[in-house]
Amino acid sequence: MDTNKTATTILQTKQHFEILDGLRGIAAWAVVIFHFMEWAYTDSSQNFIGHGFLAVDFFFCLSGFVIGYAYDDRIGKMGILEFFKSRVIRLHPLVIAGSILGLLAFLFDPFGGHLELYSSSKIILTFLCSILLIPLPVIADRGFNLFSFNAPAWSLFWEYVANIVYAFVLYRIRRSFLVFLTLLAAAAICLVSYRSGNLLGGWSGPTFWDGSARISYSFLAGLLIYRSNWIIKNKLGFIGLAILLFLAFIMPSSKWNWLSEPLVVLVYFPLLIALGAGATLAPGLKKFCVFSGKISYPLYMTHYAVLWMFGNYYTTHKVSTTQLSLIIITALVLLTGAAYLIMVIYDIPVRKYLTDKRNKGLAKQ
Repeated sequence: MDTNKTATTILQTKQHFEILDGLRGIAAWAVVIFHFMEWAYTDSSQNFIGHGFLAVDFFFCLSGFVIGYAYDDRIGKMGILEFFKSRVIRLHPLVIAGSILGLLAFLFDPFGGHLELYSSSKIILTFLCSILLIPLPVIADRGFNLFSFNAPAWSLFWEYVANIVYAFVLYRIRRSFLVFLTLLAAAAICLVSYRSGNLLGGWSGPTFWDGSARISYSFLAGLLIYRSNWIIKNKLGFIGLAILLFLAFIMPSSKWNWLSEPLVVLVYFPLLIALGAGATLAPGLKKFCVFSGKISYPLYMTHYAVLWMFGNYYTTHKVSTTQLSLIIITALVLLTGAAYLIMVIYDIPVRKYLTDKRNKGLAKQ
């Protein structure tokens, strides 16, 4: 038997849904804009993209769909250990990069911060917990985030949890039981939203378990879409679906958030993924969608270091609306460029090195 060919067959990457890749990028840019606007407008009703945080639920749902598509028919052949290696190689280099950038921003922020409040040992411990994805909400200057040096990592923590549950349980279960679990998770989403008034939780100590409800429903829903083949053929194309996705993020905030947000997560996002998987991509937009998909994760995992510096600047300087707009637009372009460089110079080479090393190990078995 050709072991090199066997290893390649088991580990090969399947064809991408380019429109879904493009939508992932739209969601990532929406998150970045939301985080900037969150500093500028603490009142969500004044924030034009006040529901940008729901992009995380879209990510979770898309993840469930993609994991099912990529691994349902081969995790049994590759084994749980190799599945975990695949996910760590894909996800963790940027977890480490985001933590390093967050630490540097914490230590060398030119616009503020109170390093004197924290001992070296506390900073080192917080950094180690950040790169290992161990929740430790102890830094006041970082809003007591679960991962103080890279706030968005809270969603990666739950992504890892979902991947573990998938490997040990979800890939084995019947569709009928998957439907039951999805309905149960939907009830949990409704309960969380009703209790809190929204679905913004999951990133902090007090809202930690809200994150479990958000990942549980959306990941299960995405997996269910794939296994049920709920792919809706349509002619909306990338532009039409991108507009529909963005509408969810700019949905007005109101006293009805506890109702509108679950409806978006429970129904609208799964529908968009079913439509995105069935839509036809115009050839002229393929390069953009591919770029958008590739840049989404690096952008999401590295942008927040700049956000803390922006926050300290914004709270200590008088900034007009025009200046704020200019800062956010410029930052969005620069952060996208920086994310691309990090992807090309660091993430892709590291993942290639780890994958090659792993393939050689498999070939020797």
